[in-house]
Amino acid sequence: MDVTLPGTAPSIGTKHLLTQVIEEMEDMFIGMGYEIAEGPEVELDYYNFEALNLPKDHPARDMQDSFYITENTLLRTQTSPVQARTMEKHDFSKGPIKVICPGKVYRRDNDDATHSHQFTQIEGLVVGENITFADLKGTLTVLAKTMFGEEREIRLRPSFF
Repeated sequence: MDVTLPGTAPSIGTKHLLTQVIEEMEDMFIGMGYEIAEGPEVELDYYNFEALNLPKDHPARDMQDSFYITENTLLRTQTSPVQARTMEKHDFSKGPIKVICPGKVYRRDNDDATHSHQFTQIEGLVVGENITFADLKGTLTVLAKTMFGEEREIRLRPSFF
């Protein structure tokens, strides 16, 4: 054994699969002209609910569903507060808003195979003149084909919840 030979480089690991997926989605949206908008995970009640038209008596504001830190501060339950903050500060004279808001969110769920108290969410927001459902359809089509392959058949059906 020759102890003067250089050692073997240690394995440094790889990015987590979810990180890779998020970065792929971010790159796709950036390629379509979107910006990445980020905001605090510890959020004010106002931005998490009131700015999103969720009144004080809305079931989503129940203490059993959210991680409140103080009466007016909680771990965000969605990335939508980032949209509220973005709209609040945006200068529409400089053009439309076109952002995605990826990030961690927190809900008081019992952890099991399909639920977790913390998960990653990504939302998109486009606000401006002459933006139509055709733009939304085109964006969703590009997203689906980027993530699942060009050959993937896509069917969009109108619905709401």
